[in-house]
Amino acid sequence: MNSIINLAVKQYLSRRMKRIERYMMHPEEAQERWLLRLLDRARDTEQGRRWDFASIRTPEQFANTVPARDYDAVKDDITRMMRGEHNVLWPNEINWYSKSSGTTSDKSKFIPVPYGNLFNCHLAGAWDCLALLYANKPDMQAFRYKHLIVPGSFQTLPEYPKTRFGDVSSILVQHMPTIGRIFYTPDAQTNLLPNFEEKLHQIAEITSKQNDICLFGGVPTWLIVLFRMILEKSGKQNMLEVWPKLQAYMHGGVGFDPYRETFRELIPSDDFVYQEAYNASEGFFGAQCDLRQNDLLLLVDNGVFYEFIPSSEWEKEQPKTVLLPDVKIGENYALMISANNGLFRYKLGDTIMFTRRYPFCFQITGRTKQFINAFGEEVMVGDADKALADACRQMNAAVTEYTAAPVYFSAEKERGGHEWVVEFDKEPSDLERFNQVLDESLQRINSDYEAKRYKGMALDRLLLNAVPKGTFIRWMRARGKFGNQNKVPRLANHRQFVEELIRFASEGERAAI
Repeated sequence: MNSIINLAVKQYLSRRMKRIERYMMHPEEAQERWLLRLLDRARDTEQGRRWDFASIRTPEQFANTVPARDYDAVKDDITRMMRGEHNVLWPNEINWYSKSSGTTSDKSKFIPVPYGNLFNCHLAGAWDCLALLYANKPDMQAFRYKHLIVPGSFQTLPEYPKTRFGDVSSILVQHMPTIGRIFYTPDAQTNLLPNFEEKLHQIAEITSKQNDICLFGGVPTWLIVLFRMILEKSGKQNMLEVWPKLQAYMHGGVGFDPYRETFRELIPSDDFVYQEAYNASEGFFGAQCDLRQNDLLLLVDNGVFYEFIPSSEWEKEQPKTVLLPDVKIGENYALMISANNGLFRYKLGDTIMFTRRYPFCFQITGRTKQFINAFGEEVMVGDADKALADACRQMNAAVTEYTAAPVYFSAEKERGGHEWVVEFDKEPSDLERFNQVLDESLQRINSDYEAKRYKGMALDRLLLNAVPKGTFIRWMRARGKFGNQNKVPRLANHRQFVEELIRFASEGERAAI
């Protein structure tokens, strides 16, 4: 029976793939259509009347009329919506909100998830992702065997119980189509447990006894924790011994390169495939369309109109933007969206770099607030991920987590530099050599860093601190950021995270003595 279901789904995904192929070659048509649909849908809301959406018919009018905004500019409106007010940013009352926990702040963001956004953006993106996966791997059996997605959880708003909020993954699980529920494991009740640590232990207990899981998804950090638990419970050496039907991992949320070697050890198979997806609290924006290439297809027909902010405009309150036909290959852009959740000309904070046109494919390079540019080196998260992965390949090492920050000039230090804190899953045999290789790799990848490192005139070689296993998890737990929606901050222009982690590692070593 499951073979018949998988065949039927495969046929549906094949038809969906034809639609994807159309917008791959003609993205402007889809984008123009969505801008008008979004404006018309929101024309009678408070913001629609404020900016006279009814009179806007072109992208140029839109950019000249509606100001660019970040979360701080809309959070008061969203707070009103969460307490039951109608027609503020989007029509009617909205009862679901995705909670996004930032990596550089203790504040949380709450993003409206009306049903149109849920089904025509988030779930539509998930189906597109599956269509692309099946197109790349025709023998895929996701609807014959089980799949595991580790979500967060949601809760009700005490002062207005009709409103529920939580990790976007938990909202997707709550509204999962029937066909998905049939093959989802272990069960929605277990996967939506509010205590994330308890949830991991229960999932490990249940799935360590299953042998029919073929696909899984989630943030790499927490999946590694889960897999370690499963291997300990099962007594197996790798995940293929536990789940022999494994075929694919759909990953996103953080750059995957630093984790790649660890996953290869956990899943030692050349047939197993990895597909990257870009699904944020605000929407589903990208999916890897060719598993042989390390970039993602921009999903242009899923309820989102895109604008792109050149790096020269990032610090401006009202930046000039470019549209999809005008983007340049190899340049960093900050992403601005208008979407079917009521966010118009909203600055996400994520940065991307286009790699191809027609189809428009890109790589996620970081965040506008997560980079190191203390000395004009402009090192983005994508640069750091690639350099670390390259060093691991050369030195036969594997990394669990890392973060980095500048070392500023001081009375004692004539030159600046970078300091990295790295937790290894498999430590290199020569840590000093690894330090050198990492610095050289970063120079090859980033010409600005290479220029500042020239003969050590401006920057010293980066300094690497290896910390014991478990340090990052303990640090995240102490910060109240233990859970699926929380990610380790990779880069910062301040030293808070690096110094906290070094202190945590030191305290852990003293406790072990």
